[in-house]
Order: sequence, then C-alpha cells, then structure tokens
Amino acid sequence: MAENLLQTLSTLITEQRNPNSMNVDSLSALEIVRLMNEEDKQVPVTIEKCLPQIAQAVECIVAAFQQGGRLVYIGAGTSGRLGVLDASECPPTFGVSPEMVKGIIAGGERALRHPIEGAEDSKKQAVVDLQTIQFSSKDVLVGIAASGRTPYVIGALEYAKRLGSVTVSIASNPNSAMANIVDIAIDTVVGPEVLTGSSRLKSGTAQKLVLNMLTTASMILMGKCYQNLMVDVQASNEKLKARAIRIVMQATDCDKALAEETLKQADQNAKLAIMMILSGLDRAQAETLLDKHQGKLQLALK
Repeated sequence: MAENLLQTLSTLITEQRNPNSMNVDSLSALEIVRLMNEEDKQVPVTIEKCLPQIAQAVECIVAAFQQGGRLVYIGAGTSGRLGVLDASECPPTFGVSPEMVKGIIAGGERALRHPIEGAEDSKKQAVVDLQTIQFSSKDVLVGIAASGRTPYVIGALEYAKRLGSVTVSIASNPNSAMANIVDIAIDTVVGPEVLTGSSRLKSGTAQKLVLNMLTTASMILMGKCYQNLMVDVQASNEKLKARAIRIVMQATDCDKALAEETLKQADQNAKLAIMMILSGLDRAQAETLLDKHQGKLQLALK
C-alpha cells in the first residue's frame, strides 16, 4: 500500500520539486515573497486555458438551480475548506438559501480548523455525507482535490455518477482519476509548488479562482445582479445596510432619502426597491413583475 502510494505521488506534478525554489531556505524575506509572487502569476494564465470547461460547468449549475437542484462542493483539507468558504459566502452576497450551495469537507465541521487523521481516505464516508444532505440526481457535485486522487472525493463522485447527477472535478494534475470519472474536468495544472507538495499555495489559489467563477457566474445568470450591482445582497449588518442604500442610489440615481424610504417599503430588498423606483410601480405591482421574469431586474424593466 505504502509503496503504491509512493509510486503514485512520484507521478503527480503537484508533488514534484520546483527548480525555481530549490534554494528557498537561503533567501531573504523579500526574495521569498518575490519568488512566490512570480509563481502565483502562472495561476490566472492556467485558469484561462480552462475557461470553456468552467463555462460548461456554470451552464449545468444554472440548469440545476432552475430545476430546484443545488450546487454541492466536496473536498478534503484545503480543498474542502475552500468549498465550504465559497458556499458560505453565497447567502449574504446573493440572498439565497444556505441550502442552494453547500460545502462538504472530509471529517465534518471540526476539519475546518483541525486536521482529521485519515478523513480523506474513506470512500464510504463520502457517500454517507452526501446521503446526509439528501444529495440527488437534480444536484451538481463539484469534487475538489489538487492531487485528483483523493479517495473521499472519488467516492463522492462515483456515487453522484451512479445517481445520474452532473459531476465536475477541479484538480491540479492532468488525466487524474477524478477527471476520468466526471462529466466536466477542470484541470488547473499550475505546476510544482514553491514548497514541494504544499498544494494550499498555487493549487489552492487556482481552486479559489474557479470557485469564484462557478458561483458568481451562475448567480449572475440567475438574475442575482443588476448591471454589476449585488441587488440581492442581504442587509444583515450595518455595513450591508449601508451598501444596500448605496446600491439603490447607484442603480436609480436617486438621493439617499428616497433610497432609504423605498428600502423600508421593500423590507430592505434592494432589488425590489430599485424596481419600484425605476418603474414607478407600488410594491405589489413591482413584485408581480419581478416574479413574472424570474427575479431578473433587467428583463422586468424592459
């Protein structure tokens, strides 16, 4: 078992030594961060090569959302944490239910802060974790693992595949075991890390950029913005309340007093307030028109 794993690791790009950082332990602070910055510049270039696959995944996610399905991220360690992070940002940013985008990490909630020994090695536990959230064929599963071989993530993808769900992989090694399972493989091959095998670096950065695109592009296509404004933002704290006022003012060119008053009438719903101001309709009429156009403000105003 150990020999097989050693052999597998020796073939992974993410486990190779980076020739540019062989003497990193003898560099100054400035030289280290300059080297890391140079390596990080490769990440967006790599992502650019994956844009067609990312866009394809976005289209599948939107189709799932429209049918009442969910986007579910699953991963272990850094990959799992990034999935949970992206999922947790969706409710305050886009005003959606916490159920719409979910993040699952091997080892559960405790693994967000503490390494859980052996958590990534169980295919069976991944199935249990998906069954716990009642994962179904309507949902999209995105498996995240820099190596592309994490058993926990593979177990989840195999289960989702059996159910008939759309499956997506994000890995930093080409032709990975995960890529061979899924419908859409996003291969962010960013090369060896500055610290050998530390995939929280370039690989983690690449994962974060892809996750940003998956949720943001999907939510835009679901009508969660007007122009480039976050009109479905949940005004759950003082900063977000101020942002909602500012969004209404920016979208309508109205003054602060009208923005505040209309937001009050609209129960702090920025999209509804904008609709009321720009259309001249009352709340009930504005809501009806928005509902008719699936909440897409641009279409409702035409």
